[in-house]
Amino acid sequence: MQAVDKAAVKAFLLDLQDKICDALAAQDGGATFEQDTWQREAGGGGRSRVLRQGHVFEQAGVNFSHVFGAQMPASATAHRPELAGRRFEAMGVSLVVHPNNPYVPTSHANVRFFIAEKDGEAPVWWFGGGFDLTPFYPFEADCQHWHDTAKALCAPFGESVYAEHKAWCDKYFFLPHRNETRGVGGLFFDDLNQWGFEKSFAYMQAVGNGYLAAYLPIVAQRHALPYGEREREFQLYRRGRYVEFNLVYDRGTLFGLQSGGRTESILMSMPPLARWEYAYTPEPGSPEAALYEDYLVPRAW
Repeated sequence: MQAVDKAAVKAFLLDLQDKICDALAAQDGGATFEQDTWQREAGGGGRSRVLRQGHVFEQAGVNFSHVFGAQMPASATAHRPELAGRRFEAMGVSLVVHPNNPYVPTSHANVRFFIAEKDGEAPVWWFGGGFDLTPFYPFEADCQHWHDTAKALCAPFGESVYAEHKAWCDKYFFLPHRNETRGVGGLFFDDLNQWGFEKSFAYMQAVGNGYLAAYLPIVAQRHALPYGEREREFQLYRRGRYVEFNLVYDRGTLFGLQSGGRTESILMSMPPLARWEYAYTPEPGSPEAALYEDYLVPRAW
């Protein structure tokens, strides 16, 4: 049986946070990330980094956390009741980027590692994560590039990995009360341990490292496109969907709040501005309508 190397996972995650922050700040060319380090009373802590009011990004948050405790939070044992009563460690990097320009999609990525241990028994561990894209005014080529990058990083791990984790992403980032996907998806996986530690860890690293390759070319191509009040208002309206998903359905948000994590860091994913409009319906044939008709449904890429 392969040994579980928690130190190697933590070292990778800390380095990944550094790399992503450096790359996003360089792309922005104006603002820089401010860091808060925090400690969790029940065990562990993290470092939260937020860039605000930049040239390109209205807000970007990239968080690292490593928390531990005597028993798993309810959100983590809901589908794994056999883990109740075990002490746990959870570590990960999670990020959300909200650009200024409505033609640049919002993006999210997360990679994480959980281990639940009990004296006299083998540890139970798994990796999870993924990345997904939420455009407001989508470009077909951008969405294709996003998914092509995901396909390429999945390929060394098995022929079916992209299709399975792409479908999981479509299913997970879905708002039942709106009957629409949050965006155009990407990858999502959880409970990954069947490949053994080394391969599972390698896949988590590939997903984490693949985010910048998937996202930055889109940002570079679209951030200077001209836009007006109409596009901005629609962007803010669609950001409301992001809030709805994260507060109602997202397991990461629930885990963070239930485990006593730092609230400001957990809710860093919220956009700095959003709006709601009663019974909004896009004008038929408009670019806004195209988002609903062509992109907010699962599709092959």
